[in-house]
Amino acid sequence: MIGSHHAPSARLPRGCVIALHCSLGSGRQWARLAEELGGNYRLIAPDISGYGSNRGSVVLPMTLAEEVASLRERIAQAEGPLHLVGHSYGGAIAFKMATQSAFASRVRSLTLIEPVLPTLLADSDADGRLHRQFAQLARELSFDLWNGLAMEAIDKFMTFWNGSGPPEKLSPEARLRMIAHADKLAFDFTAALAEENVATAAAGIRVPTLLFSGGLSPNLTQRIVARLASLIPGVDARHLPGAGHMLPLSHGKLINPEIVRHIARADDFAQASLASGFAAAALRLSPVPQ
Repeated sequence: MIGSHHAPSARLPRGCVIALHCSLGSGRQWARLAEELGGNYRLIAPDISGYGSNRGSVVLPMTLAEEVASLRERIAQAEGPLHLVGHSYGGAIAFKMATQSAFASRVRSLTLIEPVLPTLLADSDADGRLHRQFAQLARELSFDLWNGLAMEAIDKFMTFWNGSGPPEKLSPEARLRMIAHADKLAFDFTAALAEENVATAAAGIRVPTLLFSGGLSPNLTQRIVARLASLIPGVDARHLPGAGHMLPLSHGKLINPEIVRHIARADDFAQASLASGFAAAALRLSPVPQ
């Protein structure tokens, strides 16, 4: 007589949240998200190369792939699956990490908040002008920075990202911090404008994906989010009409709980898939009636 078999029970690890900040920012941007996550997940919020405490490298990244590589040591500290959260330029890096990097197979969920992926719009007659405007801004900023006009570059940068929202008033301390990191801006623009095959990469995403955009943000990032929403299978896209590009800070109370729920749903989905696999295995091993 063939003995009966039982499906083993297992619980998948909940994984680690990797949160990537915007240009001229730092990992401190995600303090409120850390509070929302509580003790349920480990959060790693590294300073992207050239920002915060991560200014030691002589050679700065000039592609998104190089940005991912520069974060490899920090991300290697994460155990288990990865839940990626990225805002603006950090969103572009998270997108690259989830689609074309050594970490892609470990990604369990993806949250992108107005990722800077301008080449997604380059081949569209309707959106091509937005790509050209962004490329022109990049040239102007690089010119200012090359000529030592860091404050002029920052003013242009801030004006663009304010979109149709009110101008952001910066404290003298904030201005000094931005001036100290301004040179990295040219590298960020270069990397974003060098990225190719974004549409193909987006269409290949197979993990739960959450997108956010703000109605007061630049038309560029609103259109990028709209295009991504049309390409990524099963995406959950949220639009906040009264929010601007800095919605992780201005609307953190609204979006952070949504991010945490999205991560938890992705874990539940992975657990359900594991259980289904065990059930299917049990059926295959069940004794055949004689």
